[in-house]
Amino acid sequence: MSFDSSQALISYVEDHLLKANNLDISYIEKMLGRLNSTKIDFGDIYFQKKISESWSIDDQAVKNGSFSIDQGFGVRSVLGEKTALAYSDEINERALHQTVRAARSVSKQAGSGEAKIDFSKGYRVRIKDQFDPIGSMSRDLKVFILREMDSFARSLDPRVVQVMASLTSSDKEFLVANTDGTLAADVIPGVSLSCSVIVEENGVRENGSSASGKASDLNFFQEDVPVISMDFIRGISPDAVSGATEKRYLAIARDAVRNALVNLRARPVEAGELTVILASGWPAVLFHEAVGHGLEADAVRKSTSVFGGKIGEQVASPLCTVIDSGIISNGSGSFNVDSEGTPAQENVLIENGILKGYMYDRSNAMLMGAKSTGNGRRMDYDCCPIPRMTNTFLAPGTTPREDVIASADHGIYAVNFQGGQVDPSTGKFTFSMSEAYVIEKGQVLYPVKGATLIGNCIDALKQVSLVGNNLSFDRGSGACGKEGQSVRVGIGMPTIRLDSITVGGTKG
Repeated sequence: MSFDSSQALISYVEDHLLKANNLDISYIEKMLGRLNSTKIDFGDIYFQKKISESWSIDDQAVKNGSFSIDQGFGVRSVLGEKTALAYSDEINERALHQTVRAARSVSKQAGSGEAKIDFSKGYRVRIKDQFDPIGSMSRDLKVFILREMDSFARSLDPRVVQVMASLTSSDKEFLVANTDGTLAADVIPGVSLSCSVIVEENGVRENGSSASGKASDLNFFQEDVPVISMDFIRGISPDAVSGATEKRYLAIARDAVRNALVNLRARPVEAGELTVILASGWPAVLFHEAVGHGLEADAVRKSTSVFGGKIGEQVASPLCTVIDSGIISNGSGSFNVDSEGTPAQENVLIENGILKGYMYDRSNAMLMGAKSTGNGRRMDYDCCPIPRMTNTFLAPGTTPREDVIASADHGIYAVNFQGGQVDPSTGKFTFSMSEAYVIEKGQVLYPVKGATLIGNCIDALKQVSLVGNNLSFDRGSGACGKEGQSVRVGIGMPTIRLDSITVGGTKG
């Protein structure tokens, strides 16, 4: 199913969320007027319905199966720096009337009492297919795929002693009406599949994991993809072996085993100031954490960002252009409109090393004299929108990937990260590498363990001396947590070289 106009999409969500609960647009308009009967800067009513299902297995036994339907609405009013939020998990006229009354408490002054929804104002959306993530595959087939992943992982290497896999799918629909007359809706599907394995050799155990996801249905995991060699170091070797293919769900299991075996043969890492090559794709989590959060407007407004007051200044190497885009096709963090009804858009944050702008929601934009950039996102109806990233990436350069790697005389090639800590107010960060290799004279040699990157985000950005031409994004399973809210995001980057950065390790 596809929507040929914004009106069609709004009607679809209206039917699913409002009419099923004996509500209609005219009553929403009446309640917006009531919200405006006290003096506020703006307010909104946000309706949401989310259907979710998950399955998991451990050693071929089903350990968990769950299905849930969660729906409700939130009413928000904003006056200066004050925000009132009232919400209900019952969708009906009585509940809406009560929550509007509660949200009006942010102000004691009389307002206009007027709010008229203007469909022609609407919103500009990309036409987007409506998937059925949960119903696209039978439950028996879902469990079969998980068990096949277990069996396949064990068949790849006798050292595999435990396999865990999980499959989740969800479908989120929302409708938001603002006091400025905007009425917007969106449908956001999502599926993800993950696999973790434990390998053992001579009493030593290591684990490995892999995951993938997409704004699609579960048939995504049955697509054919190239077979990756078990000796494959991501980002270096050819992607396929003899042109062979396998189902994506098997490729995820294969990659988890490969990752565990890499960890099994990893050696202690040297500590010191080293050249570091970051692989394309997932290593962009470093930019997401160390740079992206500092460019969200709430951190800047509260003076807790190292990037505050630096618009127009050189904050990175001239080779660095950082973009946040909610309109990337099939991006993990893509959507038609944000949780406030603002159309998704592309925002250049850093251009050729110069800081160009921040990411705004409506509230922080109003307080800072700016406009929303379509980054006002909320996890659920009982949450307030806050500035959040969408798909954040470092734009590609012109250097071939192989030349970036070959440029390192002595250093570390970082392929994957498992987590880190960042202080946005100072820019200081520490990141742990879950897959990394020693480079000598331009050659990737052997894997290392216990490696961390330690530095300051602006200093690190200025150390970028080569940017590859091979931009790639994460595999679609990323989520970002902030202030207790978790939302799907995308991250991406090409292979890059950092001339010198502190690597923490287990030997000096």
